[in-house]
Amino acid sequence: MQFIKFFLGIVLVQIITVILVLLSDSTLDSMGILRLAIPILAISMMVSFWFSSLTEHFKKDAIDKLKSDFAKEREKLKVNAEKAKTKVIKEAQKDIAYEAKTTHAKANFKVGMSFAGALAVGGLFVFAQMMTVGLLMMTTAGGAIGGYYWRGKRLGHNQQNPKEIEFTDVKVIESKKS
Repeated sequence: MQFIKFFLGIVLVQIITVILVLLSDSTLDSMGILRLAIPILAISMMVSFWFSSLTEHFKKDAIDKLKSDFAKEREKLKVNAEKAKTKVIKEAQKDIAYEAKTTHAKANFKVGMSFAGALAVGGLFVFAQMMTVGLLMMTTAGGAIGGYYWRGKRLGHNQQNPKEIEFTDVKVIESKKS
């Protein structure tokens, strides 16, 4: 499109020059050449200013387009960085929850086995005619199981109503305006 505007300006100057030459006297003395050169020079100057104005506008439009493209790209990078940050945080939270769950399961199994062992030892003492020690052992194990069960219920209730996890804000590095 820009080429057509410049081409039309050049063609316009040539047409006006041909018309002025055809309208001039057939004898071109120094005064005739001066009368012909002054209007052609004025028209050429106007067209050159017009071309200068066109190039300035084209340059300004190109710079504005590049600035808007860079702004869109910068915004897209910010959005992608925010999405990636959120994704990493969610994955980390999921990994932490998984590790905590497996750790609790292993700990629960070990604690259960130790309580079962204590109850078995208490039962053995009862069968071995050591009633007081056996009942004391079984009562202690039962109390510990009850306390552990109550603690598990309380933790389960807290996990059903999880607290909001705070996200830390990450600043994106921006270029300095020059």
